[in-house]
Amino acid sequence: MLSRMLKGAAAGAAGTTALNAVTYLDMAVRGRPTSSTPEDTVEKLADRANVTIPGEEDTRNNRVAGLGPLLGLVAGVAAGAAYGALTALTGTPKLRTGILVTGLSALLVGNAPMTVLGITDPLQWNTEAWLSDIVPHVAYGVVTAAAYDAMT
Repeated sequence: MLSRMLKGAAAGAAGTTALNAVTYLDMAVRGRPTSSTPEDTVEKLADRANVTIPGEEDTRNNRVAGLGPLLGLVAGVAAGAAYGALTALTGTPKLRTGILVTGLSALLVGNAPMTVLGITDPLQWNTEAWLSDIVPHVAYGVVTAAAYDAMT
């Protein structure tokens, strides 16, 4: 199981890189701004946990700006590790099933906490917002499942 989880974590890291690359490419092509939701999530989580993020204004803001993307990286690696654990229990699925499972998992892991915290409401998103979210998660699924498949 541990071997599969480690392979899944590595595959999740590769998938997270693909997700980030697609997101940054979208920003560069369309000239859209970065999302504030990662930083908003850090702020809400710190508030709910009654944890103070240290530093004066600029230093604190820089920490929050670093912690937001770091949360995304942790989520992507964790989703990959969970996929590895799942395959240890159920067997490795066909690649297309793996893409669907990992892509949907990343979508859920990425959006559920922000939805529960009231940072975003996917029911209020327009088509453009959905595409900006789904396309990078599809890239995550493709790369994570393919990398995992190659390692196993």
